[in-house]
Amino acid sequence: MQKRKETKQIYVGSVPVGGDSPVSVQSMTYTKTADVQATKEQIDRLQLAGCDIVRVAVSDSKDALALKELRQVVRIPLIADIHFRHKLALMSAPYVDCIRINPGNIGSALKIKAVVEACREYKIPIRIGVNAGSLEKQFERKYGASAEGMVQSALYNIKLLEDFGFEHIKISLKASDVERTVEAYRLLRPLVPYPFHLGVTEAGTLFDSAIKSSMALGMLLMEGIGDTLRVSITGELEKEVEVARSILRFSGRQKEGIYYISCPTCGRIEADLVTSLEKIKKKLIHIKSPLQLSVMGCAVNALGEAKHADIAIAFGKGSGLIIKKGEVLCKLEGDELVEKFVEEVQKADAEYFENLKER
Repeated sequence: MQKRKETKQIYVGSVPVGGDSPVSVQSMTYTKTADVQATKEQIDRLQLAGCDIVRVAVSDSKDALALKELRQVVRIPLIADIHFRHKLALMSAPYVDCIRINPGNIGSALKIKAVVEACREYKIPIRIGVNAGSLEKQFERKYGASAEGMVQSALYNIKLLEDFGFEHIKISLKASDVERTVEAYRLLRPLVPYPFHLGVTEAGTLFDSAIKSSMALGMLLMEGIGDTLRVSITGELEKEVEVARSILRFSGRQKEGIYYISCPTCGRIEADLVTSLEKIKKKLIHIKSPLQLSVMGCAVNALGEAKHADIAIAFGKGSGLIIKKGEVLCKLEGDELVEKFVEEVQKADAEYFENLKER
């Protein structure tokens, strides 16, 4: 894994983005923002799942006007997502922590300047959101919907904001496929100092999006590129956050939360491993300490994996072992085994945070 690229740090509400701050996770509601109660419910779900920043669509004046009330009932940083009508950004700016505009459809430089002035007044950043499917005509004619076209659009709009004296910027370069997404971020990274928001746009259903996002975002994160991210999944909320957190863990960019090792199911397993693992995950969803857990269905690999795990469970025929730091703690049967495993993980979590306090 490469060292993370240095970028300028900005703040989206209380969440730092870029610099040496942790890579943050974002998601987006799919309610009509004017329906404040329904939008709040989705935001609450996302926050409970571990989301750091939430984006809401502002499609018309009703959505924009609803942001004042929404701001009063949620505590997570909010981003207003604006397309086509720059005046909606001006209406939204007093009540959000960031404005996201797609320069390809927002209009003239004068309209972008108006957005800049509003964001300057309320001390909030702007995300330049470049999408391969909606580039400005001059870039689309010359480059097509290519990674180079996306980069040229981003550079043009970054310079516009800089010429207006505005540098509280983050940038996204999204395509609906892995290759263009990765190429665009790689091309732009050495050219600008601003933080990057990573994502694959229109990524599809849970299965397709998890694969595309893991390939593109995981690759970029391991190369040191990326400061905040969203996994876009059709019709999913908590799953967006869950997949994003997993990508961060498996890429080595996040040390928080459980890293599970579980064996592939085969003819040797001596327990209902799938059901047991699902039960364990549900009981431990709240754990935040960086623990490596091993859940194995037989003795073949269990003891070897247990040496590298903080806590391990090794199922056998009718009973199994709980192993901590390579040492066998106990042998138990049935449900007692799972309950003891969960208990030991919770103890380890408490010890981790107690040790942090004492430092």
